[in-house]
Amino acid sequence: MITASTDIQYLKGVGEKRAVVLKNKGIDTVGALLRFYPRSYLDWTDISPISTAPFFTDVCVKAKVLSKTEERKRSGITLYSIVVEDSSAQMTVVLWGQKFLANSIREGREYLFYGKITGGFLFKQMSSPKIVPAVENGIEPIYPASKNMSSKQIERLIKTAVAQVRLPETIPEEIRERNRLCTINYAIENIHFPISREAFLKAQKRLVFEELFILRTGLSLLKSKKGKKAGSVIKQGYLAEFKALLPFNMTSAQERVIKECMRDMFSGTPMSRLVQGDVGSGKTVIAAALMYSAAKNGFQSCLMAPTEILANQHYKTLLKITENTGIRCALMTGSVKIKEKNTIKAALKKGEIDVVVGTHALITKDVEFNKLGLVVTDEQHRFGVGQRGSLALKGENPHKLVMSATPIPGTLGLILYGDLDVSIVDEYPAGRQKIDTYLVDTSYRERIYRYIKKFLDDGRQGYIVCPLVEENDEVDITSATEYYVNLKNNQFKNYSVGLLHGKMSAKEKDEVMRQFSDGEIQLLIATTVIEVGIDVPNAVIMVIENAERFGLSQLHQLRGRIGRGEYKSDCILITDNTAEDTLKRLEIIKKNTDGFKIADEDLRLRGPGNFLGSRQHGLPPMKIADLFADKEVLELAGKEAENLLETDPDLRKNEALKTEILDLYKKLNKE
Repeated sequence: MITASTDIQYLKGVGEKRAVVLKNKGIDTVGALLRFYPRSYLDWTDISPISTAPFFTDVCVKAKVLSKTEERKRSGITLYSIVVEDSSAQMTVVLWGQKFLANSIREGREYLFYGKITGGFLFKQMSSPKIVPAVENGIEPIYPASKNMSSKQIERLIKTAVAQVRLPETIPEEIRERNRLCTINYAIENIHFPISREAFLKAQKRLVFEELFILRTGLSLLKSKKGKKAGSVIKQGYLAEFKALLPFNMTSAQERVIKECMRDMFSGTPMSRLVQGDVGSGKTVIAAALMYSAAKNGFQSCLMAPTEILANQHYKTLLKITENTGIRCALMTGSVKIKEKNTIKAALKKGEIDVVVGTHALITKDVEFNKLGLVVTDEQHRFGVGQRGSLALKGENPHKLVMSATPIPGTLGLILYGDLDVSIVDEYPAGRQKIDTYLVDTSYRERIYRYIKKFLDDGRQGYIVCPLVEENDEVDITSATEYYVNLKNNQFKNYSVGLLHGKMSAKEKDEVMRQFSDGEIQLLIATTVIEVGIDVPNAVIMVIENAERFGLSQLHQLRGRIGRGEYKSDCILITDNTAEDTLKRLEIIKKNTDGFKIADEDLRLRGPGNFLGSRQHGLPPMKIADLFADKEVLELAGKEAENLLETDPDLRKNEALKTEILDLYKKLNKE
């Protein structure tokens, strides 16, 4: 008997070879095949008269064949011209080299022609349309095809599966009725083979809601579970003592967020909190205050950063703050020598280190803690959701703090951080300078160089950011390496110029950043490796080449590397791209300094996949829902999820839903 969990190989028409092709598409079971939705449709039911059919748009025309002619071209390809007509007008259908199709068409018979109309009002033409007999009308699904499997072959397999398999219901009947949702099997049948447009819309509504409902229920489940565990109880905050260590006054926003975090840590249940703030809002000081408190209460802390540069910077900041306090700090990154690493590991296990800062090196199995009480991750979305709990497993339900300087719009935040409480740092420390942003083309480059030199001559420093490290003949963008050599030997030969990019070793990066921080390098040519966490208050000018190649949030992150000290700062975006949508996008970054507004625009313009990058950084790939367009459904699904968990907290009455949630998080944890 075939069920949803049956291996795809055993569905009639598949077999071993096709199973390999399907599994490469992520289709390993019959249920997964049913959830492999069409990417588009051909609607043979929406017929346009030839006389009024729009040009350059896919349309369906129902017409009778009047005549056929063929003409051999010099290229050796035969051109078939077919004159057709309906009650309103005539048009010519052109087929290039499609002998079998041309021979199958009979004069005097009616066909449906699906394609784009070109030509003029008196002479309309359709080149290489899709053609079927007029009796075969309906809505045809189009699936993502490959050279090993066509859309039609996938369609036939799905027809077989739909006829044989009934999926279990994932949404409780009460929720379905309240939200006017159809059943799962009606939805599956009509998303693949809609009997009408109305049926398709019903199916789509149901499946969009279901996808977001499963996601939100899973996140709500995580959030409800966390409160049931006993965490590391922090009895005293030591905030006044910590503030006395700082050479500056904290902002009221920093103090408010620290108190929100400490309230969680005093509660006896593990803190799970996101601290989100724009670039330069002072989140590191918040983490330092909490780690100081944990150490004074006898617990160890760890801070994981996505890059060695950022980990080094956090480590140096903590060393300055905790100097002469007796709190023992260590740095654990991939470039730390094995002997030193082993010493740190042994000290962590014995409890001789209070705070350890590092990168992914902290996640390895041989890193053990004596009494881990607080886990901090910086720029969490860069790690992927599968790693969120890895460090926490090294302690007995430690407190968890997630920091992000990348403003995540509310819609995405519900997904990425739906299991966390949120604190916003909405105030800048004193001394942060406003940054003026300019948008110019490459004709201004020499003037820009002269402008940079004025800052360098005054003792300030600057960045020039390029998208690529090495020259690429296929894409006309500036290479950081080539650019560096050119500037160093020509326009800036009398200045100290440095180069920083992702392909350099950690040791090389650290040395370049040390030289830049110490003022030995005046102008740094860099790629986006400087996007997060680099803090050089003396850097006041940034030029971003090929600005159209970056997302708005990324441009905002890069811009945040300047204006960090007492000096007025400028950011110059260079592009020769004159496309209206590109210039409109760059105008947004020019006119806005609020990272959250910029992030919302970025999400709206680029979609969630491109907003977060190719791996989507832990965001589950949506099969049918759109996180921006369907944000109201996302919120509704969240409310329904919370209501359901109040009456069925362990989903014992909803096993099919529980299975879908477990499958989703298994896939995410493999990433």
